[in-house]
Amino acid sequence: MPRSVNSVASHARRKKLLNRTKGYFGRRKNVLTVAKNAYENSMLYAYIDRRKKKRNFRSLWIVRINAGVREYGMSYSQFIGKLAAANIEINRKTLADLAMNNPEAFKAIVEKVK
Repeated sequence: MPRSVNSVASHARRKKLLNRTKGYFGRRKNVLTVAKNAYENSMLYAYIDRRKKKRNFRSLWIVRINAGVREYGMSYSQFIGKLAAANIEINRKTLADLAMNNPEAFKAIVEKVK
């Protein structure tokens, strides 16, 4: 009985992997084992960095809110504490956007909190 190997599927799998690593440097783009390792690491970094992106944006918003609030003689932590005490539920993304693009509205929020 002849040996059965599904070389069509094997070749398709390898081709799919090498297509995904197109543009990588050196042997990472054309040697299967090296490309496979590079691809797996790239997917891992992509997964991790999707979570890091959220952290980075939150810290950016905090910096922007802090800069906006300092003009009115408060610190970020005081401002957030007083926001919570005043039952004003605005997220940091919105507050940062107001601080940058709409200073009048941001000033109104700060005055209400004071």
